[in-house]
Amino acid sequence: MLKKTLGTLALTMALSGLASAEEVKIGFLVKQAEEPWFQTEWAFAEKAGKDHGFTVIKIAVPDGEKTLSAIDTLAANGAKGFVICPPDVSLGPAIMAKAKLNNLKVLAVDDRFVDAKGKPMEDVPYVGLDAYKIGQKQGEAMATEAKHRNWDWKDTYAVINTFDELETGKKRTDGSVEGLKAAGLPVDHILFTAQKTLDVPGAMDSTNSALVKLPSGAKNLLIGGMNDSTVLGGVRATESAGFKAPNVIGVGINGTDAIEELKKSDTGFYGSMLLSPDASGYKTATAMFEWVTKGTEPAKFTALDNVTLITRANFKEELSKIGLWK
Repeated sequence: MLKKTLGTLALTMALSGLASAEEVKIGFLVKQAEEPWFQTEWAFAEKAGKDHGFTVIKIAVPDGEKTLSAIDTLAANGAKGFVICPPDVSLGPAIMAKAKLNNLKVLAVDDRFVDAKGKPMEDVPYVGLDAYKIGQKQGEAMATEAKHRNWDWKDTYAVINTFDELETGKKRTDGSVEGLKAAGLPVDHILFTAQKTLDVPGAMDSTNSALVKLPSGAKNLLIGGMNDSTVLGGVRATESAGFKAPNVIGVGINGTDAIEELKKSDTGFYGSMLLSPDASGYKTATAMFEWVTKGTEPAKFTALDNVTLITRANFKEELSKIGLWK
């Protein structure tokens, strides 16, 4: 009788343990749920959940009020921690205070929290892109294609649209310039022009202001910037100025905002450095799961610099791999 009771107890405990494992929940909060980048992060976070046996609670947090409310919602639903790309990095202290109140672990992704003085909150684990290295790869990609087209550096100039107010933007364009210089482009052939807004119209305006400064011997142009939109706007400006597509090489960063342009057969927009929302979604969700179940705290900073150059030749294939081409 005792053996039977112990056997029943063991089975009950095993089933209880299984149920408990199935009930592990983590949150994944993003600032712009409608954007392809965040949709992909969510999709791969869910894939991590299926692979490792946990549930991902997805919540859009477009502003501060919804962010703090979402943290309460996660706690009420039994989550043990959450991954977050905040709508405003200055919400960092408030997010951490609310998380502590609800006994939730926090892992920041994409955008790093800053404190009341605007300094990075380095005590909060963070997974982000290595902006400088990604910029370097952008510059290298432009230079490689220029050499493939047999361009002479003597009549080749680069227009770099800058937005130094954003640290990520400055690091990307600084890295891009380093990549161009390392490839041999003369420093005095690089024109910097500041954008007022981070969109296509803003890039058109800034590029137009640079194009009038070009010497008469400028034949070929390289167009760089911190993302796809800044380069797309730059390319539009070159078209209006009379430059033909074969004499322009624009390489963006992100990839997700370049899809429609790459569908076109012939423009000066050559390609984009496709970032890896699949990697950041899967890795951060897995890291949070291991933190709440095994106590393995993530590194304070995990830098990602894995990017893929997508062009008209391969963009469908590369986007299909991460679910962005349907």
